[in-house]
Amino acid sequence: MAHTRIRKFNTKDTYPEQKLDNDLCQTVVAKGTMVFVRGQIGQDLDTSASVAIGDVTGQTEQAMANIKMLLDEAGSSLDHVCKITIYIVDPRYREAVYRVAGKWLKGVFPVSTGIVVSALARPEWLVEIDAIAVIPE
Repeated sequence: MAHTRIRKFNTKDTYPEQKLDNDLCQTVVAKGTMVFVRGQIGQDLDTSASVAIGDVTGQTEQAMANIKMLLDEAGSSLDHVCKITIYIVDPRYREAVYRVAGKWLKGVFPVSTGIVVSALARPEWLVEIDAIAVIPE
């Protein structure tokens, strides 16, 4: 395979209520230089437990901590993030979410896209953040 896949999982194990059977992963390192991090939410990646239910700030902290951990596992870091996309379910969350994400990405200056969506995969999730980074030479 041309790409390295980190933290593989199958949706039937992670989301049993959805009756899906898709092979996915949390992170893909493409051609050894580009890192694509799956949308992260307020979920502990080791236990799949939702955290900070009802707390958009806590969910954003967890999502950013997950992104940092996954980038570290891929051989990159938050310093090498080029692009983030932030999905929120309520436009009133924007300031709180961007304040937390901005703290994690201070001095990085990534391209950022923000999207308000009607819902995420589970009703308790209020924010989802994905990232694209590079592996430094």
